[in-house]
Amino acid sequence: MRTEAVAFELVPELALERETERPSVTGRDIEARPDIRTDPNLDPNLGDPRFRALLRERDWMALPAAIRRRFSKRLPPGGSTVYAGEVLETRMSVAGWLLAQALRLIGGPLPTARCAHLPSVVTVTEDKASGGQIWTRMYARRKGFPQVVHSAKRFAGPSGLEEYVGLGVGMALDLLVRDGALIFRSHDYFLQLFGRRFVLPAWLCPGELTVIHAEVPDGRFSFTLQLVHPRLGLILRQMALYRELGS
Repeated sequence: MRTEAVAFELVPELALERETERPSVTGRDIEARPDIRTDPNLDPNLGDPRFRALLRERDWMALPAAIRRRFSKRLPPGGSTVYAGEVLETRMSVAGWLLAQALRLIGGPLPTARCAHLPSVVTVTEDKASGGQIWTRMYARRKGFPQVVHSAKRFAGPSGLEEYVGLGVGMALDLLVRDGALIFRSHDYFLQLFGRRFVLPAWLCPGELTVIHAEVPDGRFSFTLQLVHPRLGLILRQMALYRELGS
């Protein structure tokens, strides 16, 4: 299928590229801005500005219109958007498989099985309490119940965006635009304990995690997750295609 080929072609150029420059917007820039969740001057008719605020305007406008609409859709508190599709492929090395199993202890944020051509559903829900979003990903399996992954995207931290997976564990994210794709890339990993935030040293981190969100010609979008360890190289990659079902 041509759309599957497009999704696979995106990976080598975007996810494995090593960049020397940091993202367009720094933590210092974020701190200088008003709180984008509560700024009374924001026009509600402009949609949700939170992701847009993390990019330079020229980078935001370089994204396809469909991606801009998707990441500026305003949801009411508790409102959800549902995306349905198919996991095209899940690859993992032995190290990647062992890591995915170990992370079940904090909720299993990574795919745990080498599945392909199975249904998947993603639900994004606006979380009033945190001012962020709850992401729920369901992956069907050949046998048994599907794997369900929960995480929270919060507009906070040194880069202005972080993903929390549970039991105090999360990662700060950098937001980038490359070749018309929106890229989420791990900035650092942290542990919140007793009201304090501890950044994990490099030797305790699983590697650089990259998620690529790209549009494909038939109205669907591709989701590519990759985890690259500094010594072991690529240890996990998952590719999927989704289509929005509605809010």
